[in-house]
Amino acid sequence: MPLVRRVGRPGLVGLAARTAVVSGTASAVQGRAAQKQMAHAQQQQLEYEAAKAEMAAQASPPAAASAVADSDLVAELNTLAALHQSGALSDAEFAAAKAKLIG
Repeated sequence: MPLVRRVGRPGLVGLAARTAVVSGTASAVQGRAAQKQMAHAQQQQLEYEAAKAEMAAQASPPAAASAVADSDLVAELNTLAALHQSGALSDAEFAAAKAKLIG
């Protein structure tokens, strides 16, 4: 029996194959769009976090760091003065240590 090609509408198998191709293509396009949107959202989140960290770094640490540095410097100078008063440091040693601390 010779093979006869049908002319006209596709058969059941052809219709199912076409539906599968269209569905697969739609799923692939939707998945790629979702990936792009997720990558864009992550990039925006990273930029936001970086800007937030930069603003926080500019605002508070200098004031806090200078207060801590000032209190440490004062404490060190008081210690040197106490050593000088007790006679453990000579005038030259005290002056050298004080100059080294102050900068």
